[in-house]
Amino acid sequence: MASRLNPYISFAGDARQAMEFYKSVFGGELTLNTFGESGMAGSPVENQIMHSQLDSPSGYTIMASDTPPGMEHKPGTNLSVSLSGDDGEELRGYWEKLSAEGAVSVPFEKQMWGDEFGACTDKFGISWMVNVVQS
Repeated sequence: MASRLNPYISFAGDARQAMEFYKSVFGGELTLNTFGESGMAGSPVENQIMHSQLDSPSGYTIMASDTPPGMEHKPGTNLSVSLSGDDGEELRGYWEKLSAEGAVSVPFEKQMWGDEFGACTDKFGISWMVNVVQS
């Protein structure tokens, strides 16, 4: 397998909802493993996500988990996810879904470098940058 770069996102108890949302945006196959399935049955975090992975038809991979007990959770402060390419229709579709119910920090429009670009924070507090390369 070739090396790949993908985000790994920690959530504060809503990883399942977030990953199901990302599946609705990107499509693909979602795998969810709970703490209970991994030896913590009967614990307060039994139904929370220990590890999840979304593999999309476009080749994107997102991994995530709920923050385990005893670890600090800092939503969105040290992570941005970048989506870029030349398929404007696909990328604009992702932008529309990600920015809905979120906060737009840079409107999706043509930028001084010539590409269409936008930045937003989705409804789960994750920062996204979407760039459509202009030929």
